[in-house]
Amino acid sequence: MKKNRLTATILAGMLLGIAVGYACHKLAPDANAAKAIAGYFSIITDIFLRLIKMIIAPLVFATLVSGLAGMDGTQAVRRIGLRSVAWFLCASLISLALGLVLANVLQPGAGLNMTPNAADVATGLNTAGLNFKDFITHAFPTSVLDAMARNDILQILVFSVFFGVVLGVLKGDERVAPLSRAIDALVPAMLKLTDYVMALAPIGVFGAIASAITLHGLDVLATYGKLVGSFYLGLALLLTILIGIGRIFLGRQTWALLKAIREPAMLAFSTASSEAAYPRLTEKLEAFGVDKKVVGFTLPLGYAFNLDGSMMYQTFAALFIAQAFGVEMPLSQQILMLLVLMLSSKGMAGVARGSVVVVAAVAPMFHLPPSGVVLILAIDQILDMGRTATNVVGNSIATTAIAKWEARRAAREQTPGFDGLSNIPGVSGISGEVK
Repeated sequence: MKKNRLTATILAGMLLGIAVGYACHKLAPDANAAKAIAGYFSIITDIFLRLIKMIIAPLVFATLVSGLAGMDGTQAVRRIGLRSVAWFLCASLISLALGLVLANVLQPGAGLNMTPNAADVATGLNTAGLNFKDFITHAFPTSVLDAMARNDILQILVFSVFFGVVLGVLKGDERVAPLSRAIDALVPAMLKLTDYVMALAPIGVFGAIASAITLHGLDVLATYGKLVGSFYLGLALLLTILIGIGRIFLGRQTWALLKAIREPAMLAFSTASSEAAYPRLTEKLEAFGVDKKVVGFTLPLGYAFNLDGSMMYQTFAALFIAQAFGVEMPLSQQILMLLVLMLSSKGMAGVARGSVVVVAAVAPMFHLPPSGVVLILAIDQILDMGRTATNVVGNSIATTAIAKWEARRAAREQTPGFDGLSNIPGVSGISGEVK
């Protein structure tokens, strides 16, 4: 009942935010006044997101190191890592390809007849550092304290993998045992802190929605209705495919998983922030029965590399700009752009408004006018809500499926002739965790 109550209050916060934001938008005497009012609402959201960011670094570090330290050597880390990366690459290709097909069929930017500006249009996005060389070197931190201060999840992930593997190798050393126990004890403490922070989620959601509606109103949905409608149709199809893939690996437990993660997915949708959903998602997956070792390793890795909704968004955004400005792009060039987007997007996790940044960085390579990115920025908040929630669902299915693979492997080693989790007493559903 407590879980259902929080979900209901988050939904109530969304609806109240829409109503209050719309009223403020209508009653504001001018655009500057609306912007000022929206700024006050955003204070609430900023505080909530700061509290979320406060717990991200220690939570990722504690869950990942604790999980890796309990694994049986580096072979388990390598196996889970390879399976995770293979899943993420396949999911990325599916998302980008589906976006490519739908954008060509639905033509969301056709008929706008936009003309490029003579001067460069500033997008306000930093794309200078988005290249393969810098991404690779950036992944390795010079200081873990600096990485944690900036909540750079990729650098935290790299350090935690090294540290967790070392603790796993030394777990028989009595000198290291107190450190391992301390990190294990940090995990439930951080999860309890997460519960306290998440109690404020409905207020944070209200502030986020009220601010966006006060500033832009509901008219923005009509202005960009075709793009918004096409994109959300694409997300619905992508979710259908992801759920279908989930059923192949998880069976009927897929629906139970979706029910279990509805709260973090709703939180991600309403705040348009993956970070806001991460702590709660960790709790929900572990409570669902997914092995905490797999959650601690695969979920943060997925946050860095497996962004299914964002993949589709990039394809839609790039082709929308091409269609709006009448830029001809043959299919071969579109496929090339798809591959460039897939590679470029793997570094987006540490970049503010990463999906838009990737589009802005790749656009000049295919002669797309930079002013087109400004068109997307006008409704990026609305699109961001859907793609962020899709990212949460995609990472949840991936993490749970990989946990089931691990459970089956472990069971085969222990039980000759094993052909599935259902044959093992004491294994709950798809958990991958022997009770």
